[in-house]
Amino acid sequence: MELYSLTIHEAQDKLRYGEITSVELTESILERIEAVEARTQAYLSVQADLALDMARLADERRATGEDNPLLGIPLGIKDVLITYGVPTTAGSKILEGFVPPFDATSITKLRTAGAVFVGKTNMDEFAMGSSTEYSAYQVTRNPWNLSRVPGGSSGGSAAAVAADEALAALGTDTGGSVRLPAAYCGVVGLKPTYGRVSRYGLIAFGSSLDQIGPLTKDVEDAAILLNGIAGHDPLDSTSLNVPVPDYVAEMKRGDDLRGLRVGVPKEYFIEGLDPGVESTVRAAINQLAALGAEIVEVSLPNTRYGIPVYYLIAPAEASANLARYDGVRYGLRVDGGDMWETIRQTRDAGFGPEVKRRIMLGTYALSAGYYDAYYLKAQQVRTLLRRDFEQAFENVDVMVSPVAPSVAFEMGAKVDDPLQMYLIDVFTVSLNLTGVCGISVPCGFSAGMPVGLQLIGPALGESAILRVAYQYEQATEWHKQKPAL
Repeated sequence: MELYSLTIHEAQDKLRYGEITSVELTESILERIEAVEARTQAYLSVQADLALDMARLADERRATGEDNPLLGIPLGIKDVLITYGVPTTAGSKILEGFVPPFDATSITKLRTAGAVFVGKTNMDEFAMGSSTEYSAYQVTRNPWNLSRVPGGSSGGSAAAVAADEALAALGTDTGGSVRLPAAYCGVVGLKPTYGRVSRYGLIAFGSSLDQIGPLTKDVEDAAILLNGIAGHDPLDSTSLNVPVPDYVAEMKRGDDLRGLRVGVPKEYFIEGLDPGVESTVRAAINQLAALGAEIVEVSLPNTRYGIPVYYLIAPAEASANLARYDGVRYGLRVDGGDMWETIRQTRDAGFGPEVKRRIMLGTYALSAGYYDAYYLKAQQVRTLLRRDFEQAFENVDVMVSPVAPSVAFEMGAKVDDPLQMYLIDVFTVSLNLTGVCGISVPCGFSAGMPVGLQLIGPALGESAILRVAYQYEQATEWHKQKPAL
């Protein structure tokens, strides 16, 4: 077995027993990147020298007796996470050349744990997109079929993990941007509860929606990486000050799913759902029943409002967050003669079409004449969505659904049709609007492409969804399938 194909926990076993070093593991990843990156284009930048320096330091720490599940593990980092001394662009020309003077909290935690940073992964500009076709720099390709998209906006991270260009990666999820690329690329993607992982140092898109999450080769690795980044942070006012359980131990509790109630929301099996995706997800639900879970139909009646609510609230928050990019303080500057013209020309040159579209949508929704009719109404319906989830979780432990209505589509198929692109998020946005947690795990194939099973848990229900995902994974072989690159 090539070292680059290992999972985190497999690599950690070999590191602990001295069978390999972190330098050897990192060199294997860098050689793999050199071999396949021209085809996948998963990375915006690769920091080979930094990675090898971090790997050497990890080996020195291990030699002193230090042990940590992430010590010496090579990871990809989505380019929306502030990383000290490393160019961080959020996939946008307006931040081209920006080198941060500090780390995001999640990056600090990984440094402390001894992880190795291989490079910054490609993404839709400012995390606005579902296909990674909206990056200002390049288009990432799906390792399973290079003519198809990897999903977005964390498509670079998902493609890197699927193609063995990293043992795991960090992504961010504002409306499905970890779970969707995980499903499209046949890997595991976890969106934690809002506030479970600090957002400090995450370049903001939608501040009430954004959450950092792991993309990994299997469920155990997702639990390991979540252990590494979760926890209260006084630098983030929305961070939850509650204890962090040992997710790996919680995940492995029990040998089956007896006594667990799994809800199937009828609104998530709708007209327009690809028949191959539906049959694959239904088969996965039957597998959960075979493991002892009780399958219960539930209703989330306000689900149909999820997309319009999301695409009012998210652009509104984006329009406020992106106002800071003015050509004055950092990033791109296009001199226009006076201040206002400089700002106008900088934003015109620096922002891509999708970012401009969402800024305009958000500014319109927040304007004085339309605030009550659009933004305020969307926030009221968001409350109804949250109540739907709370009521459902009074009767079930977790819920299950497809991640997306179809498998990964051909590149260019939807890029000129924003509405069709937005509808891809129909099964994912409600989790961000309500703050609950969700995970995508591979559950089969349709038309030769991976299908993801979405497991949904209540707020701080990561242990429950990880346990169900782990038991399902142990009973199936889908997560072991690899693209032929």
